[in-house]
Amino acid sequence: MITSTVFWLSILMGAAVSVAASMAILSFILAYQYSSFPLVRALGEIGWGASNDSIMMAIPLYILMGEVLMRSGIAERMYESMRLWLSWLPGGLMNANIGFCAAFSASSGSAVATAATIGTVAIPEMKRNNYNERLFLGTLAAGGTLDILIPPSINLIVYGALTETSIPQLYLAGFLPGFILALLMMATVVLACLWKPEWGGKPAKAEWSARFRSLLDLLPPTAIFLVVIGSIYTGFATATEAAALGLVFSCVLAALRGQLSVKMFKLAAESCMRITGMTMAIMIAAYFLNFVTASIGLNSQFVAFVETLGLGPYGTLALVILLLFLLGTFMETLPMMVATVPIIAPVIFALGFDPVWFGILVILLVQTGMISPPAGMTLFVIQGIRRAGSVNDVFIGSLPFMGTLMLMIVLLVAFPSIALIVPELLGGYRWSMP
Repeated sequence: MITSTVFWLSILMGAAVSVAASMAILSFILAYQYSSFPLVRALGEIGWGASNDSIMMAIPLYILMGEVLMRSGIAERMYESMRLWLSWLPGGLMNANIGFCAAFSASSGSAVATAATIGTVAIPEMKRNNYNERLFLGTLAAGGTLDILIPPSINLIVYGALTETSIPQLYLAGFLPGFILALLMMATVVLACLWKPEWGGKPAKAEWSARFRSLLDLLPPTAIFLVVIGSIYTGFATATEAAALGLVFSCVLAALRGQLSVKMFKLAAESCMRITGMTMAIMIAAYFLNFVTASIGLNSQFVAFVETLGLGPYGTLALVILLLFLLGTFMETLPMMVATVPIIAPVIFALGFDPVWFGILVILLVQTGMISPPAGMTLFVIQGIRRAGSVNDVFIGSLPFMGTLMLMIVLLVAFPSIALIVPELLGGYRWSMP
């Protein structure tokens, strides 16, 4: 049964069938082959349940919030502030790229929106300042992935919904790893440019007075972050209600800048609907696939297979990391999560691993998949904005940051408190590891 599933999934992915359609077709094939019951009749109820979940309502709200910030010009001013503060480091604007992504991630839930925003703003600067093109593009693709780790994160919401893990605790757990990962990415740039100084482009200079004035441009994302996260932890709002508050606040900020118009909001809403439609199609197909695999006994067969290996807790964890890493090279991130987490998570939890910690580990593996050729999502977002040259340039430029992400995964496994110390101190979370 496992072999048949892998075979059909490989055929569908290899035939370039869309992800949502591939998962739906695979569900129909497995239901026809291995079930005597008409499982297909449950599709309507499953689709309604997936799309009617109040937690999932946060997804379009966070996407729209990021679109409003991007189209109102707030994002461009944030980038200018990061340029003034970080471009003195070896690598110049490449450090500003990563710093901007980390800051913008705190006010956006969509990695696609973050990658598109930084790509639109930064690529013209790359051409004007003679940076190494491949490494510069790599910072844009890798920096965009920070959005799914630093809260508010759509992927953390999805993980929480799939595993019934506290989303506020997941948000707290994402702070420190996100900050450390951003620093490691900047360190990667600095080391590369110390090794090859010509990769760092033209040296940038800035007056201290200009730097301090630019701090005002960092207030909008900081305010949105405090509104969203603060309303959750004070008990004023749920995660979904906080997303709505963040959207309203971003519209207020755009209005204060004189950038909120019917035309602008219409464009933001259209982009939000496209991304949300694609996301929900994947979610419904993946939920139905999970229903089918559970009904035909595939999930229990996988658990039994893992138990027969006798690898122990950390051996099993290593196998799961390898599996998710390999899947990330040819599957999109959201369907990979929805298709695998419900099957893998019970095994990992039964071995004694903490659910919040495992959520952060899954997100890091998903981030790696987002910049892993040939199917990394942010790679193609950056190439689409670039509109020139080969996508292989983006692939090659992202490779050093894949190494950075793998280092972060090793650190998280070796030191679980990286993810769990903030939930413990601020959220009273009690955690345990094998």
